Amino acid sequence: MATTVRTTRILVWDVPVRAFHWLLVAAFAGVFLTAESERLRVIHLQLGYAMAGLVGLRIVWGFVGSPYARFASFVAGPSAVWRYLRSVPTATPEHHVGHNPAGAAAMVGLMALTLVAGVTGWLGYEQLVGEWILGVHEAAAGAMMALAGVHVAGVLLASVRHRENLVGAMVTGWKRVPASAGLGSVPEPGACARLGVVASER
Repeated sequence: MATTVRTTRILVWDVPVRAFHWLLVAAFAGVFLTAESERLRVIHLQLGYAMAGLVGLRIVWGFVGSPYARFASFVAGPSAVWRYLRSVPTATPEHHVGHNPAGAAAMVGLMALTLVAGVTGWLGYEQLVGEWILGVHEAAAGAMMALAGVHVAGVLLASVRHRENLVGAMVTGWKRVPASAGLGSVPEPGACARLGVVASER
């Protein structure tokens, strides 16, 4: 006989987090599509500045935002990342309602590279330092592309292993998790309950 699993529907990603994510994705695509065009150089620059501004806003929201948006709820050290990665191929992969440690590391890395690329691009465009800075800019951009690829692959893998639609969750903000699951890196349940974002159903 089939067993009914009680689940909890949780609003994980608030509007600022979702807006940041998709606006950054759009700007990221635009930056790379205009990178080699002199005619579109101004658009390339404006999109780069927009990305840096988005990261700045996300950093602020990471300290004052909703529970799952705060860095304190998901940023972890290398040992936590390694522990999570080791659990992925096992029968019981470690589950996190918000960012898992590997996803958090990728997010922090992408944000840092965005700022490096933004600053070096500005310095190079304004010719405030030598041309070597453009080499740093291109290296940061290349690293961003590679890390973004790893991030997308990780999202797809985690979606399969945890049987949840992570892309859909970043669109709607909601996730459904087993009520009895060990959720890992979750803010105090009371904090979410006070915000009225938890709804349980069968």
